[in-house]
Amino acid sequence: MKNTKLKSNIEYIKKNYFLYLLIAPAVILTIIFKYVPMYGAIIAFKDFSTIKGILGSEWVGFKHFEDFLTSPNFEVIFMSTLKLSLYGLLLGFPVPIILALMLNQVRRNAIKKNAQLILYAPNFISVVVIVGMLFIFLSPTGPINHIISFMTGKPVMFMSEPEYFRSIYILSGIWQAAGWSSIVYVAALANVDPELHNAATIDGANILQRIIHIDLPTLKPLMAIIFILGAGGIMAIGFEKAYLMQTSMNIPASEILPTYVYKVGLQAGDYAYSTAVGLFNSVINVILLVVVNFVVKKLNEGEGLY
Repeated sequence: MKNTKLKSNIEYIKKNYFLYLLIAPAVILTIIFKYVPMYGAIIAFKDFSTIKGILGSEWVGFKHFEDFLTSPNFEVIFMSTLKLSLYGLLLGFPVPIILALMLNQVRRNAIKKNAQLILYAPNFISVVVIVGMLFIFLSPTGPINHIISFMTGKPVMFMSEPEYFRSIYILSGIWQAAGWSSIVYVAALANVDPELHNAATIDGANILQRIIHIDLPTLKPLMAIIFILGAGGIMAIGFEKAYLMQTSMNIPASEILPTYVYKVGLQAGDYAYSTAVGLFNSVINVILLVVVNFVVKKLNEGEGLY
């Protein structure tokens, strides 16, 4: 039985070898850049020395993890990362869905295409440019502070005060990514049978009722998968934007795990300690992915990521 199945699989591969050749570059690149570097994670458990190399360095076990967990910076950095990611997920998750539902109600193709162009465009703006725009618009002499100064008599130091950092980071991220993220929802809604909406309209259902009872059930499985993936990467927040937005005044809110790893690892040269911090971050992400997938499957009638 096993030999027959093996022969059948070999014949299938021979018959469709061109398909395997097509995906071979992607598989090879994934192995080289994703799996091979995992070997380097071993330095998190060693007193790594560039002269001795990975294998020659002394094994120290969980020392670097203990140093990080007991450091005075741990709670501040961990909570800053968690809050920034969690608030970003909770506030940003429904926006693409709302945009997709709104676009789905537009019947004139010309208006719909122009709206999509405007909504998708921010995604193609560089993070560096986005942060530059934030510094210009929110500077003490910027246009927003001109209005605030006219109304209150003094400007607000948006980019210096820690309490404004998370709001600026999250809202600018939603503005940049929401339109592009709505594409998958728009594509899913395109598969909804128009006859369902016609029948509901004949029965007297208004737009809101059709969205609740027809569109949202269609998007439900997709929403579950995207939410699980978002929650699984909740600690994998982007480094570039947070680092570019950092100032000496907003460090209490802007110092997160990725920026901390960069400063300790690349700037200070403590590669073993920074690897341990990065590995800790990855483990937290895996745990969150498993837990959120389990909870969503329980609440979503068995539908989850896996």
